[in-house]
Amino acid sequence: MDLLIAEPIEPEVIGWLETRHSVRYAPHLARDPRAFRQGLYDVRALIIPPALALDALTLQQAPMLRAVGRVCAGAENIDRDACARAGVEVVRSLTATAQAEAEFMIHAMLSLLRRFPVIGADGSLAGRELSGSTVGVVGMSGAARSMAQLLAGFDVRMVGYDPARHASDDVWERWLIAPLGLRELLEESDVVCVLLPYFNRYRGLLGERFLPHCKPHQVIVSIAHSALFDEVALADALANERISAVWLDSVEPGLLEAGRALHGIESLQVSPRVASTTGDSHLRSAWAVAKRIDQILATAADG
Repeated sequence: MDLLIAEPIEPEVIGWLETRHSVRYAPHLARDPRAFRQGLYDVRALIIPPALALDALTLQQAPMLRAVGRVCAGAENIDRDACARAGVEVVRSLTATAQAEAEFMIHAMLSLLRRFPVIGADGSLAGRELSGSTVGVVGMSGAARSMAQLLAGFDVRMVGYDPARHASDDVWERWLIAPLGLRELLEESDVVCVLLPYFNRYRGLLGERFLPHCKPHQVIVSIAHSALFDEVALADALANERISAVWLDSVEPGLLEAGRALHGIESLQVSPRVASTTGDSHLRSAWAVAKRIDQILATAADG
């Protein structure tokens, strides 16, 4: 079999793929991981949802696999290191969801600044405006570029940090974002937007080393995996109001349960990964993933 699709995608994309390859469309496998693993022996490419894990053990069941695609945001269910060792390309669109994510981030920033007021010079509580503020971006993804374009009319100063980009990279100048170290960014930003793709080496990056240095009354919006934050350090920063509010759009299971540090904190808002979830972005992403997988399968066949 050329391609197993276990994630719901648009019929026109499936139809196009079926004219070019042997395709099994089985989104029900998202509820049956055992059946999913048992059906991988002759599969050359996959498109899977977040409910299905592709780790080293699962890859052993897929000796012919050459590509795995993710249409929706996030790829934490895919062991990228194991895929690299097995010669399996992880296929995702880097731009399809950028506009949707940028719009969500701006909505979330405006909402938090209004809903979590601070004490003004006259002693009264009042919300804040985004205009005239400093916006820090952690992670220079495609959404950062789209957000910079949308924020042009807000008269904000934009600063950024990305551990994978040197300060001399011309992308900073092209996107009109000034590069800073992470501590400096947190010290200077009124609003922080976290877009950094998650890797194990970044787990707890935003923790006790950096969060105590946040600018007072800062608000943070994150569409990145919540494991980038150290939950105890984040809870402490919210409790002492160093950070006024946080919005997380991607929360790992159990993070908010009773007994965990972030349980019951009213200034923490979560949403179920809605930043990239629009019909427009899903269709763009599905086409991008489908076309790349088609290229991989065609190249493998020619070889």
